[in-house]
Amino acid sequence: MEVAESMTGQPIRVLTADDHPLIREGLAALMAAQPDIVIVGEASDGHEAIARFDELRPDVLLLDLQMPNLTGLEALVAIKERHPGARIIVLTTYDTEQLAAKAIASGAQAYLLKSSVRRELIDTIRSVVRGKKHVDAGVATNLAIHATDDALTPREIAVLALIARGNSNRSVGEHLAITEQTVKGHVKSILSKLSANDRAHAVALGIKRGIIEL
Repeated sequence: MEVAESMTGQPIRVLTADDHPLIREGLAALMAAQPDIVIVGEASDGHEAIARFDELRPDVLLLDLQMPNLTGLEALVAIKERHPGARIIVLTTYDTEQLAAKAIASGAQAYLLKSSVRRELIDTIRSVVRGKKHVDAGVATNLAIHATDDALTPREIAVLALIARGNSNRSVGEHLAITEQTVKGHVKSILSKLSANDRAHAVALGIKRGIIEL
């Protein structure tokens, strides 16, 4: 069994942040048998994650993205601003490349799906402490596939989000204070960039890839 240590030569100190107690208990049970890893604290939302990180200064933070009050992504940004050297592993059920790209761009060292936690988490913690990065294999593949895609503009994302809520082109235009013709132009661009067959297909792709949420 490979064993790692923190920069101080002591066991790796881990803080867990997840709004589900059962998930936190499962993480604690998984790491309890590891001689080189110790959980030093828990948090149940984004605000608490920031406060506990400030207080405990853990070697690694395990961070869920979907939490109440303040999302994990918002907490990630705030923690990296306050502690640029923070090592953060995102644990999530979302396998969308857009969300993974945002997390990595915001400073996460690793992006791991909760379905892979039992197989990969311990080694990921040790590798992150050594300065390495890790992205779930499936997510990494999607990132590579779409790396050369033209990204939707903020306005196109807004249009797609309104279409996803059932709005017509005219209604989208009224919401965004633009003409219906301009909306049609945005829709044409969205379909082209996403390689979508129609509006419904574009919405489905947008949700699947994490570009929009319902």
